[in-house]
Amino acid sequence: MATDRSLTPVAAVLRICLHLLVAGLLALAVARSTVHSSRPAAVIAAALTMGAVYAAGPLLGAVRRSRTGSALWLGALTAAWLVLLALTQDGVWLAFPLYFLQLHLLGRRTGLIAVGLTTVAAVLGFAWHQHHFDLAAAIGPTLGAAVAIATVLGYQALYRESEERRRLIDELSAARADLAAAHHTAGVLAERERLAREIHDTLAQSLSSIQLLLRAAGRALPDRTEAAAGYVEQARQAAQDNLAEARRFVRALTPPDLDGSSLPAALERLCATTAEHSGVPVRFHLSGDPAPLPGPHEVALLRIAQSALANTVRHARASHAEVTLSYMDSEVALDVFDDGTGFDPAAVPAPGTGDAGFGLPAMRARARALGGTFTVESAPGQGTALAVLLPEPAEEGA
Repeated sequence: MATDRSLTPVAAVLRICLHLLVAGLLALAVARSTVHSSRPAAVIAAALTMGAVYAAGPLLGAVRRSRTGSALWLGALTAAWLVLLALTQDGVWLAFPLYFLQLHLLGRRTGLIAVGLTTVAAVLGFAWHQHHFDLAAAIGPTLGAAVAIATVLGYQALYRESEERRRLIDELSAARADLAAAHHTAGVLAERERLAREIHDTLAQSLSSIQLLLRAAGRALPDRTEAAAGYVEQARQAAQDNLAEARRFVRALTPPDLDGSSLPAALERLCATTAEHSGVPVRFHLSGDPAPLPGPHEVALLRIAQSALANTVRHARASHAEVTLSYMDSEVALDVFDDGTGFDPAAVPAPGTGDAGFGLPAMRARARALGGTFTVESAPGQGTALAVLLPEPAEEGA
């Protein structure tokens, strides 16, 4: 197993402790050999050899990078340990750090086999030095192997759990970033849709009205200059109103028609202005007792009425139109009717394929955004009826 991966603080401390343990046990073997061993020079040489092999491991690139290199280094270290064990019974204590290295570098299955063989070698080596075998000789190495196995497997389980937690945190952070990006994109799209609806219901319709007025002025010239001047004045006023409207909806403010006025009054003025500019009679009807509505409800109903009447003037060739605003117990309804040429609602082009294809979807989107419904009834030669039904929000504390 490669050992060049970044170490956590706990792993770094454990590695330092292992180094100190190996150095301390080798020093103990050397110190005791000067008193109890008949071959102290050989024991010192074997201890120094094992220490050198052990110290070379972290310095060799092959040991850090590959499992094969780690296995070869561990094999050389075990061989040096066996020589030391053959020379002194104190070498049995170095089996304990070997257990940790074998479990860490060889993987679970191979490491357990290596630990078992090392335990057997430690028991037999200690018994050989004692010239007899008893249970006490086997308890030490076996218990050490059990402690090493439990410690390493427990640490590996904690490491895997920590890695899984880190992976989940990374995924959560990535999900949060994706969600923030999605919210940003949704906000951009919502603002784009809002501007598209406002442009269609105000600027586009008003520009069409200005175009019709200027055409009428062109037809009146040069014989009827006073009539032409009247058309031009109406076009100028429409352009001025259009400029104020554009500035307000860019700031998401209340439309000028609703500024300081009620919705019924704004709709009545809209009908009168449409009739004056287009020549199509438009009547306004109010049903029920007017009740205050939230700003978004009033804006939506006014915009839908503007868009519906603009479609009537531009496409329907109607002889008259009617707008009805109805206040009910828990709902408010807007109905727009004309007796024009009508159309097939199923044949309306999709949004984005033409101006005629955007008005109806925009009106429907406004109604649905407030929890309401929008219906269209029309057929070729039978006029058109639009109906919007919005729920009145419950009063706070009711």
